[in-house]
Amino acid sequence: MHHKKIFILLPDGIGLRNFAYSHFHELGQKEGFEPVFWNNTPFDLKASGYEEVKISRAKTHPLTDIYKNARKHIELNLNIQKSDDKVYDAYRFPFSYKNLKSSLKSLATRGIIATNSSKKGLEKVREKIQQLERKTDFYRDSLATLQKEKPAMVFCTNQRPVLAIAPLLAARDLGIPTASFIFSWDNLPKATMVVETDYYFVWSDHMKKELLYYYDYIRPEQVFVTGTPQFESHANKATIQSKQAFFEANGLDRAKKYICYSGDDITTSPDDQQYLADTAKAVRSLNAKGHNLGILFRRCPVDFSSRYDAVLEANKDLIVNLPPLWKKIGEGWNTILPTKEDVILQQNTIFHTEMVVNLGSSMVFDYVCYDKPCCFVNYDTDRTVGGNSSVKKIYNYVHFRSMPHKNAVIWLNSPEEIADRIEAGLLNPESNVVAAKEWFQVINEQPIQDASARIWEAIRNIIR
Repeated sequence: MHHKKIFILLPDGIGLRNFAYSHFHELGQKEGFEPVFWNNTPFDLKASGYEEVKISRAKTHPLTDIYKNARKHIELNLNIQKSDDKVYDAYRFPFSYKNLKSSLKSLATRGIIATNSSKKGLEKVREKIQQLERKTDFYRDSLATLQKEKPAMVFCTNQRPVLAIAPLLAARDLGIPTASFIFSWDNLPKATMVVETDYYFVWSDHMKKELLYYYDYIRPEQVFVTGTPQFESHANKATIQSKQAFFEANGLDRAKKYICYSGDDITTSPDDQQYLADTAKAVRSLNAKGHNLGILFRRCPVDFSSRYDAVLEANKDLIVNLPPLWKKIGEGWNTILPTKEDVILQQNTIFHTEMVVNLGSSMVFDYVCYDKPCCFVNYDTDRTVGGNSSVKKIYNYVHFRSMPHKNAVIWLNSPEEIADRIEAGLLNPESNVVAAKEWFQVINEQPIQDASARIWEAIRNIIR
């Protein structure tokens, strides 16, 4: 076994930003490792100078998805029993009955849930998923790849994709250590854990406690607190453009100060275009008072809808549309992939704007890296009031309970108060920034720039 070769499993494109576009790969090489991307994305990483082994014929067993969905519901049922908290029902997706195939799939899933909604039943479902995946060509191909390449370890960049199960099982069956990175701050309460590995890498002590709470078969010594490479770019000032260069490149008015409106996905915020319109109206009222503000609009990278078009057209003198630099390689949402250029664009967008407005995203942490405040939209529109996307439901999610102080963000509780709250945040951002930093310290191990180093140190400890 080659004791320096580490397979970085990319079951989908989510891990690209953290592990291909950060300095994670370069640092690994400097530390004496041989990082190799086990690549299931459409991107040609070899063309970017990375060593890769391409995955082909990645296909799960036909029944795995049914058992995976059942597992999620069973875990949520057990979480409700354990905590006596109905919030976990909010993480369920409705069953589909739009055609015969989806109806049969939903009925089968519900049958498995009904007969296995217990701790023992969950163990059976977990075992069944592994049995099914060991029968696949993908599992056999993974065995062959690992036997040929002989890595010292397989590190999975995301705990959610069902396509990660077979290669990780193959590694474990060959006695190769495996680890999984929990890729987002809100993932664990949602019952999104699909893979099972020898070790787990998490953002913080807070996330480690969550992991051990929700998955009591994991032992504390299997969990490494590393932080996430997601925020490392904010410590790299070499990629920040001058104001003149950034403003000229993106058609911004150098006489104005800009706030960023960060769009949300259509499921979380179906009326996001109305929030953008309300923000534009508020900014106009501030400009009438003597401010000189504009809005820089960054949409959700996987939202290619036309829902913002009317608002952007009506406010083209005020709003500059700056789409994320993601590539759409296929038709599915999981083929819309980040680029290295977008990491730099996002960093400069934050650096050259005064604050961000959005509905409950982790952009609060990106902005606090630059000592800048975040506004959370906190009201329903006529379309969302009482609905499945009500802000009451959104902000009741478990991950928001980690907020030490409510003033970690500026709350926009109605359209009428947006102007005053934005103005107060512009004039006196310190109180919100201080509280947001406390929240960030709960969520992510500090300092932010050392996350990759901590991950490599943990890998070294595992394989030594």
